Amino acid sequence: MDLYRRDIRQDVRELGALVGDVLTEQASADALETVEALRTDAIAYRSSDDALESRDPLRATLAASDADRQLVVARAFTAYFELINLAEERERVRALREQSQADVPDDGLAEAIALLEEADPETAERVLSDVLVEPTFTAHPTEARRKTVKTKLRSVAGTLAALDERLLTDDERDRLERELRADVTSLWQTPQVRDRRPEPLDEVLNVQWYLENVLFDVVGDVLEPVAAFADAGPAGPTLLEFRSWAGSDRDGNPHVTPVVTSDTLERQREAALEGYRDRVRSLSNVLSQDASRLELGDAVRKSLARDKDRLPEAAERAESRYSNEPYRQKLLCIHERLDRVGDVRPGGYPDADAFRRDLEAIAADLRANDASDVAATHVDPLIRTVATFGFTLASLDLRDHRENHTQAVTEALDRAGIDYAAMNESERVRFLTAAMDDAPDLVAFDALADVSETTARVLERFAKLADWQREYGTDAIDTYCISMCEEPSHVLEVLFLAAAAGVVDLPEHSGLDVVPLLETEYALSDARRIMGTLFENEAYAAAVAARGDVQEVMLGYSDSNKENGYLAAQWALYSNQKRLSAIAEEYGIELRLFHGRGGSISRSGGPVAESLLSLPPETVTGAVKYTEQGEAIAERYANPRIANRELERLLNAQIRARLRALEGEADPVEPEWEAAMETAADAAREAYRELLATDGFLEYFGDATPISVIEELNLGSRPASRSGERTVEDLRAIPWVFAWTQTRCPITGWYSLATGLDAYLESDGDVGTLAAMYESWPFFRTILDSAALSLARTDLEIAAEYAALAEPEIRDRVFGRIREEHDRAVELVRAITGRETLVKRGWLTESLERRNPYVDPLHLLQVQLLDRDSRSATEDRALRLTVTGIAAGMKTTG
Repeated sequence: MDLYRRDIRQDVRELGALVGDVLTEQASADALETVEALRTDAIAYRSSDDALESRDPLRATLAASDADRQLVVARAFTAYFELINLAEERERVRALREQSQADVPDDGLAEAIALLEEADPETAERVLSDVLVEPTFTAHPTEARRKTVKTKLRSVAGTLAALDERLLTDDERDRLERELRADVTSLWQTPQVRDRRPEPLDEVLNVQWYLENVLFDVVGDVLEPVAAFADAGPAGPTLLEFRSWAGSDRDGNPHVTPVVTSDTLERQREAALEGYRDRVRSLSNVLSQDASRLELGDAVRKSLARDKDRLPEAAERAESRYSNEPYRQKLLCIHERLDRVGDVRPGGYPDADAFRRDLEAIAADLRANDASDVAATHVDPLIRTVATFGFTLASLDLRDHRENHTQAVTEALDRAGIDYAAMNESERVRFLTAAMDDAPDLVAFDALADVSETTARVLERFAKLADWQREYGTDAIDTYCISMCEEPSHVLEVLFLAAAAGVVDLPEHSGLDVVPLLETEYALSDARRIMGTLFENEAYAAAVAARGDVQEVMLGYSDSNKENGYLAAQWALYSNQKRLSAIAEEYGIELRLFHGRGGSISRSGGPVAESLLSLPPETVTGAVKYTEQGEAIAERYANPRIANRELERLLNAQIRARLRALEGEADPVEPEWEAAMETAADAAREAYRELLATDGFLEYFGDATPISVIEELNLGSRPASRSGERTVEDLRAIPWVFAWTQTRCPITGWYSLATGLDAYLESDGDVGTLAAMYESWPFFRTILDSAALSLARTDLEIAAEYAALAEPEIRDRVFGRIREEHDRAVELVRAITGRETLVKRGWLTESLERRNPYVDPLHLLQVQLLDRDSRSATEDRALRLTVTGIAAGMKTTG
């Protein structure tokens, strides 16, 4: 039998050949010739040192192609990139397996545990009690692929894994290769672009897939080293929880109704319960121990006795079926109790803790009967899974825009004869504080016919919140985020409505964390006034005390970037995290930061672990929350091994960060460095805003990017803009970033960086100081490396093709500025980092070089189609497909 080891070159070669075979079979040999001509001409141009070489052959081939041929070209290159992404995923898995086998340090949990072993025992215990990492999945539309396409691609990934990891006979390999051809053929025949906009429940199911099919399986194993070190039982400390906005984020999305949220809660609970039922059935196949060989402990014996009282029929059935197998008897009763959760029948588990206690009793009994390996292998991982996911799978965060709450309070109070609209900010704060106890009498939730649609939706949501918490538990939906929060009254309005609904009853009870989302420059710069006013407010202080004196504050990276530019936004967010930490400490409040990160660099995407380690040490209280969205979710959590690695790195980073904060070992930030950043950020903000204020900039954006196509792409259920107007202020951050990324000119990730750094250099600064900052300050290193990655993905030759679509006078003004800023930024990054290449990861450079020639034809085709005054239906399909293909080729959207 011929045994061999695959590598990425073989995967890329074979998958590329498969696309060619399918193209010939499904289209024609002529179509393959067109695609091959484009491919070879693009490679020739990219690999040539001849300055006279041009892309004219590519343009000519595309111009000579009719609409049907252009559609085939777009489909072929898109399919190629989808498959090549899987080849790179497989290579990453190979690298992880090799690291594990060679015992190479990899920023995993073993490394973090080793640091805890060296620390003072009390400090180590404090770290593990403090650390909580909460990835929060959103439904933000940054995923360009259809769910159907993703399902087919996961099938391809599974086949590649089998070819790579299994010992195969020739016949077995032939069968897998046939399955691979079938999957690629099916992928080709499947529409790549959505015909309809996804509904919120589509997004719920998408997020749920990763939780249910990947993370539910890996968490138990990931947390095992921590449980063993902590010696706190099989569950160990709770270090990881998952949250979601899918089905509950109402900000700018009128389609997320209370009915959708109710369905989401029910679907997630049923998914969790079904996962547990599956695992209990599997346990029953393992725990078949004979009673005559056991000394059954009191805990299991008493538990079985309680089951007889609680579930007499099920207990009788268990005794009859497993007369001499007590663990199986117990598991059958556990299964029955899981079946009855949320049921009208009595006997169901009241909460996940009760389920976990039953499992812990079995695990302890196994250990007492010399079956520790059985407990550790089969029961303990399930206990850790239950501790992480409970019966909720992922707790939901509610979110809405602050204007909607203000409108709802105004209309509700107007019916009670109170003119809230006429009050100024101080008056509103005083009124809401005094009226908190009277809120149930002031807000009529059952009379919604005479209020606006916005108010009706807000009031209905709060009325349902009490029902949701009663049905699913407070932890299932206990956070309310306020978008564009700028005043203390915006927070108190939500608390007031929650009190009216009975979710809050001060001072004894608050079933809600009210979370201000600070994202505008006004809000961030005024954080002390906003939070200080709240912490000194009698009602709000009582609410925070009822929540354990913990205040969560969300930081909006996306809109801050769109308003201020990359460098200024990053510095403002960093500085204000420190300010928020100082304010919270002053009032004796524990601060929990919620980082509203996106998938792209400009929205603080990139490696999460590195970002966690670059946060200001004083803000690292242990708990950290951040958003995961779009293609970043698929990249990190679609493959179980990669998901395992991602979670280990996250926990490693947060454990290290918390340990350093407690031990005071973080390297000090020199005052000179902070002054340098202040100078650079001010100049960068001014330069960025000057670009946006350039005469004709908005016309340039509309003409020289595919924003008009992106707005119609049906990426998500939420509209692309808040009011339907296309202004920079009104446009959502995702389509804003997506449009620039498509043109290979992601200015959102680097524009004004050079101007800012030059301002520092011109104020008697020097490159040596910037190099020292890069070497010793994790924050500066992270933002510079991230900008370098955006610069590496930039291709000004391609960007110039798009710029040519704009009016010449406007193009010269706008694109001229962009080009100058780019060239200087590249020069400065190289000088500061001391690298000849922009990125330090060799595999990333290799990936970009592998992709660039193949994505060029899609860019040029997109430009040609955008340049047409009118397009046929086929040309429109081809244009939309180029957006999907370029997103796949560059592995990023917005």
